[in-house]
Amino acid sequence: MATRVQPWQLCPAGSAGAEALATGGAASPEGPGRPGPLQDETLGVASVPSQWRGVQGIRRETRSCQTASISTAEKAAQTRKHVDAQVQTEAPVPVSVPPTSLHDDPRLAAFLRRVEAMVIRELNKNWQSHAFDGFEVNWTEQQPTVTCLHTLGYPPAQGQGLHVTSVSWNTTGSVVACAYGRLDDGDWSTLKSFVCAWNLDRRGLNPRQPSAVVEVPSAVMCLAFHPTQPSHVAGGLYSGEVLVWDVSNPEDPLLWRTGLTDDTHTDPVYQVVWLPEPRHSHRFQVLSVATDGKVLLWQGLGAGQLQLTDGFALVVQQLPRNAKLKKPPRGETEVGATAVAFSSFDPRLFVLGTEGGFPLKCSLAAEEAALTRMPSSVPLRAPAQLTFSPHGGPIYSVSCSPFHRNLFLSAGTDGHIHLYSMLQAQPLASLQLSHKYLFAVRWSPVRPLVFAAASGEGDVQLFDLQKSSQKPTVSIKQTQDESPVYCLEFNCQRTQLLAAGDAEGTVKVWQLSTEFTEQGPRETEDLEQLAAEVAT
Repeated sequence: MATRVQPWQLCPAGSAGAEALATGGAASPEGPGRPGPLQDETLGVASVPSQWRGVQGIRRETRSCQTASISTAEKAAQTRKHVDAQVQTEAPVPVSVPPTSLHDDPRLAAFLRRVEAMVIRELNKNWQSHAFDGFEVNWTEQQPTVTCLHTLGYPPAQGQGLHVTSVSWNTTGSVVACAYGRLDDGDWSTLKSFVCAWNLDRRGLNPRQPSAVVEVPSAVMCLAFHPTQPSHVAGGLYSGEVLVWDVSNPEDPLLWRTGLTDDTHTDPVYQVVWLPEPRHSHRFQVLSVATDGKVLLWQGLGAGQLQLTDGFALVVQQLPRNAKLKKPPRGETEVGATAVAFSSFDPRLFVLGTEGGFPLKCSLAAEEAALTRMPSSVPLRAPAQLTFSPHGGPIYSVSCSPFHRNLFLSAGTDGHIHLYSMLQAQPLASLQLSHKYLFAVRWSPVRPLVFAAASGEGDVQLFDLQKSSQKPTVSIKQTQDESPVYCLEFNCQRTQLLAAGDAEGTVKVWQLSTEFTEQGPRETEDLEQLAAEVAT
């Protein structure tokens, strides 16, 4: 390193230098204390070697890296062989000209003229014949006529020995509900009962665990789902009450009830039906029938109460007389109603089954006041218009045809099914199906000539009047011990399903084959012909 000396004189080393600085001058040959002249002086280069580089040089390391060697390969492909193919049609064969006809043309023409009239006459006969009416070619494999899809039950109710007294399908056809009660003799008015519902579309359906269970303080005698609300169901009790539940709300299912008032039935309610209001078709009322002789119409209010809006009473003295009716016992005034069915063609027209065994044709438009002393908050009217010839015992079920305005069926304790026309008192036909009671009968919703009946011998019997008017087409064994089948209902949405309930507390869902669900040719015409017959 080179250093340039400043204009003043550098001091010598040692104490002399220090002294010179202290006195403001410099030591010189001329003597102490005298200042000497300033001179430039060039000194040598000072070098300071660095030790850092040496240290780093000792620690230096050499590193290197190399990727793996890249391998390459060359491939070639070539087809092994090739084939050429050609097609050619066969050489055309010349068509030989048929030889000249050897027939005697004049004689052939004379024969055809001679038989022409006879051939046309036979063709006309064939055209008008009905020999092959109803014949259908079926290319599909035949399936069993009826199969059991589900066997449903509620063990607590079955453990009490309760019967399935009624079944009903909801408006979607996916839920079936049943009422538990008893239809045999005994004092069971205070017996706790149940209403149970199963959703057949639910994944993992448990046939022993209903989707909804409603506990009821009295035996439930009948059920009916609401026509448009899938979860609302009305029921009639042995105590005479009518209730409406919402089975989708298990915590608090009760919507409305009649309560025990002067308007309430005093006998068991054997059937309930939903009816549209006359001025508001989207609103519905509940109609109930009971063996106290009253037919009542109820409207649900917001306070949880069913209020009586209209009513009818069946009084012996006001019934249209029929020569075959027995004279009622002295003192008897009311006629007990056990079943009801409404016409599909006239919403005001309905048929009642009675304890006396005779059906009654009735009308909601009746104006005559009922001659009764039964208390009521509304005037009661006499609805009966025609009394039909009776069964040999009480009627348990009636059903109006969905395909003909005048036809209905009735089933009674005499084991007979009667087919009636609304236009005459005598039945058009009478079929003995059982030596015991018949508890239910229902027309098919899709086949005009098909109906089903539930017997006291444990059978569900399916009739097709197009095949036979005397014996059932199929008889299904519902119970193994021949205990009674009390109720059944067709599914109007899923027409291949039929539900039946029995004395074992079981509901069985049967699947019908197309034999019972597809309408045949001329079936409606045959029903019309049946209705036109006059009983002898």
